[in-house]
Amino acid sequence: MKILHTADWHLGHRLHEQSQKEEQALFLNWIERYIIQQKIDVLLISGDIFDTGSPSNQSLEMYYSFLVKLNATTCKSIIITGGNHDSPGTLNAPKHILDALSIKVVGKAAENIEDEVFEIDINNEKVIVAAVPYLRDGDIRRAVAGESFDELTEKYKTALINHYKTSAKQCKHINTTNAPVIAMGHLFATGGSVSDSEQNIYVGSLGHIGAEDFPTYFDYVALGHLHRPQIIGGNDKIRYSGSPNILSFSEVNYDKKILVLNIENNTINTIEEVIIPNFRAFYRLKGTMSACMMKFNTIATNNYNLTPWVEIVLDEENTINTNDLKRAAENYPFEILKISLKNQRKVKGIEELLENTASIKELQPTEVFKLKCEEMGFDLEKSPEIWDAFNEILQSVKNQ
Repeated sequence: MKILHTADWHLGHRLHEQSQKEEQALFLNWIERYIIQQKIDVLLISGDIFDTGSPSNQSLEMYYSFLVKLNATTCKSIIITGGNHDSPGTLNAPKHILDALSIKVVGKAAENIEDEVFEIDINNEKVIVAAVPYLRDGDIRRAVAGESFDELTEKYKTALINHYKTSAKQCKHINTTNAPVIAMGHLFATGGSVSDSEQNIYVGSLGHIGAEDFPTYFDYVALGHLHRPQIIGGNDKIRYSGSPNILSFSEVNYDKKILVLNIENNTINTIEEVIIPNFRAFYRLKGTMSACMMKFNTIATNNYNLTPWVEIVLDEENTINTNDLKRAAENYPFEILKISLKNQRKVKGIEELLENTASIKELQPTEVFKLKCEEMGFDLEKSPEIWDAFNEILQSVKNQ
């Protein structure tokens, strides 16, 4: 049995207001061909299918078309879990129809743990999957009036760990043939490496668990949320597949991957890292304005012929006029998405930030809150409880 682990597709994502639908469509075509060529039996998608809770019709069409196409392949079982960007209602709405195509969807924590655990039997090989979605605080923990942030943090972490323990117990209960057991998850595991594109919704240690917190009964943990492919806690059986496409310029220096598990004789024999092609060429140019301009003729597209996207980080002592830079770029077949100064003044006023921002969508609530505190002379480092309280309110709003 071959199992493919992927996550964080973020269909509908825009990079600096530029649509990424072209590379997203290319990825879906590529993974469909890979599944056919490699005769993949099971597909696991560990959350953040969409970039927002209200995906566009275009993103929904890409998603459903892909799933329907797989019905004609060797992939006879698909399990999809919700991420923090996904709307549980959107994912769960067609679950009964998708179930007819052997597609299991768990958009949010189920009331009965049995509804999150599945037994898959293909080619005389079995596997048990604990399909744990992103666990929202309100789904797994009862709020208590007047509890402190530290109490909330500890109780949520305990509830999260207990959910995985309960899942493992249910897996063991139905596992009559000693089949390998895989858990899915969408969370931040301590020790993980983040990129600029991840929306850090966790506060302090809220929602952070380590490799040692997962039940040892699981033979593999297929994680989503962090966009860099990585192993957690030195345990090569607890892994993030990472996102398939570049979602920020901070992700250009490492390969994007999917993970393929090969099961034989009730054992996960191999875990293969498969590099995903770069469907669009990304470049980060650093140096003086003249040095960056000299590099323009080295920028080229790749085999997929999408317009290259460029970020420029200028190493200049003073604020300079970048019009010459932009005019020079017009003679080349690439697009500059972002220009910044390496030694840029770190603290900007909110009015200045708004003036230099193309869209309000580029502003992060946490960034605005920090700036406002700095403008008011309020030291957040001396009052971490205020920072925690703000983030907890922000998390509650996002989860509504």
